[in-house]
Amino acid sequence: MKLTRRNFLAWAGLSAIGAVACDVFQDSELGTQSPVQLPEDLVKGRDNWYSTLCRQCPSNEGILVRVMEGRAKKVQGNPLYPVNLGKQSARCDGGLQALYHPDRIAGPMRRVNGQLEPIEWSTALDWLKHYLNDRGDGLALITQPQRGHLGMIAGRFAEAFGGRHLGFEALDQGTYRAAVKNVFGQDLLPDFDLGNANRILSFGADFLSTWVSPTRWSVGYGQFRDHLEGIHIHVDPRFSLTAANADRWLPIQPGMEGYLALSMAQVIVSEGLQAPGVDTNALTGGASLNSFSPEQVGPSLGLPEGILHGKSPAEFVRDLARDFAQNGPSIAFGGDSAAAHTNGLFNLEAIYALNYLVGSVGQKGGVKFNPGSPLPDLPASAQVGTLSDWAGLVDDLRGGGTRLVLVHQADPVHGLPASLGLRSAMAQQDVILVSFSSFLDETSSVADLILPDRVYLEDWGDDIPEPGPGYQVLGMQQPVVNPLSDLDPRSFPDILLSLSQELGRDGNLPWTSMQGALRASSDALFAMDRGSVSGATADEFWNNLLRQGGWWDQSEIGPSVRAPDGLLSRIAAKGAAPDYSGVASDFHLVPFAHNTLLDGRNAHLPWAQAAPDPLTTVTWQTWVDISEARARQMGLREGDIVRIESSRDVIMALVYLNPAMPPNVVGVPLGQGRQSGSGYASDRDSRESSNVLGLLDLREVDGSGGLAWASHRVRVVPTGQSMRISKFEGSYPAREIGLTSGEEVFKTVGGAGH
Repeated sequence: MKLTRRNFLAWAGLSAIGAVACDVFQDSELGTQSPVQLPEDLVKGRDNWYSTLCRQCPSNEGILVRVMEGRAKKVQGNPLYPVNLGKQSARCDGGLQALYHPDRIAGPMRRVNGQLEPIEWSTALDWLKHYLNDRGDGLALITQPQRGHLGMIAGRFAEAFGGRHLGFEALDQGTYRAAVKNVFGQDLLPDFDLGNANRILSFGADFLSTWVSPTRWSVGYGQFRDHLEGIHIHVDPRFSLTAANADRWLPIQPGMEGYLALSMAQVIVSEGLQAPGVDTNALTGGASLNSFSPEQVGPSLGLPEGILHGKSPAEFVRDLARDFAQNGPSIAFGGDSAAAHTNGLFNLEAIYALNYLVGSVGQKGGVKFNPGSPLPDLPASAQVGTLSDWAGLVDDLRGGGTRLVLVHQADPVHGLPASLGLRSAMAQQDVILVSFSSFLDETSSVADLILPDRVYLEDWGDDIPEPGPGYQVLGMQQPVVNPLSDLDPRSFPDILLSLSQELGRDGNLPWTSMQGALRASSDALFAMDRGSVSGATADEFWNNLLRQGGWWDQSEIGPSVRAPDGLLSRIAAKGAAPDYSGVASDFHLVPFAHNTLLDGRNAHLPWAQAAPDPLTTVTWQTWVDISEARARQMGLREGDIVRIESSRDVIMALVYLNPAMPPNVVGVPLGQGRQSGSGYASDRDSRESSNVLGLLDLREVDGSGGLAWASHRVRVVPTGQSMRISKFEGSYPAREIGLTSGEEVFKTVGGAGH
């Protein structure tokens, strides 16, 4: 049966009865809690726990939500969900604040005479239908990276109008995906068996804080630390949370990660240290790697003397390679800043190729690969836009090829470099911007029409985790509460499905709701008769699927992978030094995702703002990590306000004296610097923006089209102003025991035992 406008508006106001144990009332908040109409949860006299998925970060962890009196009270990890195994990040707790946030958009709004004014849902949907009819052909649909049913529905909806669906990541993983494809031949991201590894060699990736799937890898890292012989070495120009947890931190010259990896490969091949059965002649294609020998590469790595412990750089690299090859299982991986140079693809390919030499590809304690989706047509990997894609969209907007942009729960205006010009391209008179956001942000604030989406605790959904645990997993998201009485959000996928039917564009979208699409997939899984969920009937299977929080089958594992012939020689041929841009300065800028704000998606949540950074303990502010010794030379003290200048823009930040920061590197977190939106997220004083992404040039990673966000030099200029840093550290700064000089700390911080 077709879903009519009348039925859609009647059904869209209700969560799925049965999945959430509360009634829906149209009265006031007091009325819903009156003795006459008590929520079912309160009548039972006990709390209820519902399984669902967290959507506060890209890893979409499995969670349990405690509900009492019809209200969500507590979030904790789902112990059954294979990705996070009962653990959860600090970001998950912020989901409760998103649910009850005072700045949530209550209902639809349309821009009239430059101002956003409330309108009825029926009017809002009429306007959206008009826009789709008038200018929908060639539309752009922008979302966060989506897999599962929402990824499929969004992609098919865009295709139905001859448009494109782009997933948005501020610090995109496109180069990482390209490296995985080139080295392993896989379209899905791999898993890392850290718990069974004996040597971990990580490059750039802050995998214990924000990179890809930190909660999963933190669980494995805890298992790794259970056996005393394990050693973790982290290579990164910035002292990150992962560097702080490593046994040894190597503050390498930015952009030289691939040279170190290939130099280690040269030692392993030349000294015959490869794992049994590894054909090094096939890997090298018979070519020599001598141009990457430690003698050639070592002096350019920029390793401090205190880390070398009296050795030459060449001797240090040789010892590192020997230890990595002879104490397996060993695993090497990289990402983040290592991937974000102009030579980032070369860096990552060289890093991941090390796993072939030590026999850790597809093996215990090594790199594990994931199978595809358990259901046909259900995407297991997200479509993510590269810098080239975003530049193409801007050109289409300016040239008239795209006149309608739909944005769902993403903020590309804030998260893309301002030099790209997306804001001005969207502001053109002939371009209509429609936002499906629960909160005002930089993008929704300039929208022509806002249709507020539900937060994930109120809506249906699913996810195929990427990376998965090495076998098939389908996580389920169910609504655990109903929207508050003064809010009137609608489900984004339900709107797409309804309008596609009304406009006759539903050829590949046969469902009337997201819940219906999920139930159809549940019936398909039931018919397969395998996996972790069972049931005598399809209805029982569906209930058990929701109760468990998903479906998985440990017997359906990823493929085996064989090394491509000549892999190392092809990677070596790509070898190129990083190309830096910016101003004439020796300060290298390393932006990094904030531990709780990430790229700024959680900046409207007070809990995320107030959560102390794990290393600096700074809250609510944008700071710049700078070498303590270098800052003193410049006459800077903690709390001084400095201007960070690039060739593109200027931002302001507070000085944090970091005794572990290399003297030529400064680090600035993402997340702050909003000029509009929630009062918790936007700038709270008259200082200039603190959005570090505004400093970036449009530099691409060679071979992947990703944004080279770590390839910039900046100038740090004192302003003569200062203010107190909001932090929990206290008055005594962080420093290693027994040392007093910040310069000495930097020289020795990479030593064993740190």
